[in-house]
Amino acid sequence: MKSLASIREAFNFRPGELKMVAWSFLYFFSLLTSYYMLRPVREQMGVASGVDNLQWLFTGTLAVMLLVQPIYGKIVSSFPRKVFLPFIYLFFASNIVLFYFLFSRYDQNVILARTFFIWVSVFNLFIVSVFWSYMADIYNREQGKRLFGLIAAGGSIGAITGPLLTVTLVKDLGSARLMLVSAAFLLFCIVCIYALRRYAGRSRVNPEAPMGGSVLEGFQLVLKSRYLQFIALITFFATLTGTFLYFMQATLVQQYFHDPAMQTQVFAKIDLATNSLTLLFQLVLTPVLLTRWRFALVLALIPVAMSIGFTALALLPVFMVMVTVQVIRRSGAYGLLNPSMNVLYTVVDERAKYKAKNFIDTVIYRAGDVASGWTYRQLSHFLGFSALALVGATVSLVWAAVAWRLGTMSEYKRAQIEKTNTG
Repeated sequence: MKSLASIREAFNFRPGELKMVAWSFLYFFSLLTSYYMLRPVREQMGVASGVDNLQWLFTGTLAVMLLVQPIYGKIVSSFPRKVFLPFIYLFFASNIVLFYFLFSRYDQNVILARTFFIWVSVFNLFIVSVFWSYMADIYNREQGKRLFGLIAAGGSIGAITGPLLTVTLVKDLGSARLMLVSAAFLLFCIVCIYALRRYAGRSRVNPEAPMGGSVLEGFQLVLKSRYLQFIALITFFATLTGTFLYFMQATLVQQYFHDPAMQTQVFAKIDLATNSLTLLFQLVLTPVLLTRWRFALVLALIPVAMSIGFTALALLPVFMVMVTVQVIRRSGAYGLLNPSMNVLYTVVDERAKYKAKNFIDTVIYRAGDVASGWTYRQLSHFLGFSALALVGATVSLVWAAVAWRLGTMSEYKRAQIEKTNTG
């Protein structure tokens, strides 16, 4: 009992929040354990396909996103939350099992490898977007600022567990059999969803009724809302700079490491270092920054750090500097930027949370990938590595300015909601 009291005090829990957060924590832990068991395999397959072909893989991912988005919109519009949330995870788990059988039979098939790369790139965005839509639905803004960092830490522990399992088991089991373990973790997410259903009644949407609306409503909502447009814009810039760095990383990995198994281990170790540092943000820094600092400043921190990192890479373009910048960028994004971005959705309605958010998190995100991939490809013909890093630094500064503006807009919306509630 004393230990529970200490936990409540340490994380400033309100009455009734501890079990709710615990299930949310387990949910995100299982989700990212599943994904991060697949991610190193995807990265190795991307390198095996050729760094020069990565922009085509990102283009293919965007094309699949555009095809899937109306289907997702139809499901969300037609079925209640208690139906479509478990269905999404069951569908993706069955996909993983299918890939296990395919890789068991066609291990070195290039088309299958590229298909898997695209599938994982779609899979990770959908499952994480749906998770945070659900969190923004059952937690309010004040709770989100206090608790989203802690909930995100569950994902980081899962993201550490996934690479550890991959590094430990990949040589004995092979990549294909690891997929079955990944599928099992994903299926446990459904258990967590059902456990959290008791808290869904606290949100403003009825979990027993469909939301209605058109299959393209997510896109339509973004067109109509300046606030959502700014969220889409900083999502685009974040993806643009992140993918730029991803291509630069792939170039150096290909130069430094030639064995596919070694490449997989290198990517897994980068993931491990990233997610270990992410925990520091989520458990220590993020709750303090979100509750004590101005929200606009918190949103602008990561793009400013990215600009500094790109500049450092331009001055010293070697593998260890790349790893350092990549680890800082990803840990800052997962540990601070993502919880902050999800707080933005606590002041919008349910259709924006489930439809507009998913459109931004998938289509806009992958559009940034594609734009970055082709831009990097074209610029690399006449710019050197250092010059490309300076391009990334400049874009990051623009991203910081947009993030500051969005933060002030969010603060205004929160004030208007509080004024309405007290009035």
